[in-house]
Amino acid sequence: MDLTALLEIFEEPQLAALLGLLTGAVFGFSAERSAFCLRAATVEFARGRLGERMAVWLLTFSTAVIWVQGAELLGLFRAEDSRMMAIAGSWSGAVIGGLMFGAGMVLARGCSGRLLVLAATGNLRSVVAGLIFAVVAQMARHGWLSPARQYLAGLWVTPGGRNVDLVSAIGLPDGAGLALGVAVALLSLWLSFRNGLGWPRLIFASGVGFAVALGWVLTFSLSQVAFEPVSVTSASFSGPSADTLMFFLSDSPALDFDIGLVPGVFAGALISAALKGSLRFQGFDGESQMRRAMTGAVLMGFGAMLAGGCAIGAGVTGGSIFAATAWVALFCMWVGAVLTDFVVDQRARLATA
Repeated sequence: MDLTALLEIFEEPQLAALLGLLTGAVFGFSAERSAFCLRAATVEFARGRLGERMAVWLLTFSTAVIWVQGAELLGLFRAEDSRMMAIAGSWSGAVIGGLMFGAGMVLARGCSGRLLVLAATGNLRSVVAGLIFAVVAQMARHGWLSPARQYLAGLWVTPGGRNVDLVSAIGLPDGAGLALGVAVALLSLWLSFRNGLGWPRLIFASGVGFAVALGWVLTFSLSQVAFEPVSVTSASFSGPSADTLMFFLSDSPALDFDIGLVPGVFAGALISAALKGSLRFQGFDGESQMRRAMTGAVLMGFGAMLAGGCAIGAGVTGGSIFAATAWVALFCMWVGAVLTDFVVDQRARLATA
């Protein structure tokens, strides 16, 4: 994909932000329509069901893998050039941060990406939790919590100053990632039909995965023609949320892909909800719900920065390029979420039954 013509119209930072805006809009619209949510899928799994939420998540994940791996085979993208693969990954950060994030998203009733989508529809609970998430993520990145994050992340890191390509490390041939994506897609379609999901929801669940691939291809294409270095990245909501917050608080803000991504997701979800007529304000039901959401947001903010990404950034975006620490983080998010649902929600429900 040649973006040279657009660079004659826009400056590089402006174009990068516009590409982020486009990627975010596709993601936000599709996520709102499909009700994509890792937390909902993990809760279904924890309660012994493979329902529609699991089907949607698996379809999104598999679609991202298929599009990204296909783009790489076609030469439209190189995973080795991505920001996630170009730096050392943290095994300890993936484990500890993944567990924290998984617990946090159950307490907050949504991962960071889902909170952003819900905030656009008028959910004030998500607005509060999302702001706390962004503040804590920034504190873990450059603030008071940064030393703790650096210490935990440095306990066990990948060798050679780079992340590990899971497919190559296992010794699988080219195309193995694509084949795995197809296999998971078939499983998700079987679950979808078994649970009676309509085609519109399936299409939009696929659209979330497509948005991840779109971000990878667009930023890679820009990096090939831009004069200044451009980070090859895609959808994520830990670093970008912190960056967007600081963008509006700084007196000398800088544009890039991440700055366009978060407003794009918000705009896409807002347009989707408006077209459906589902915009409505929702607040906290009580003090306990507020405490729970705030605690969850804090855990997610620190956990995402420690794990190298959120449920989207590590779980789908990083998973689609088979970054080894991203897969470890995703697994630990599932474990943290399942355990938290059992300890906090299922035990409380059994106690009141």
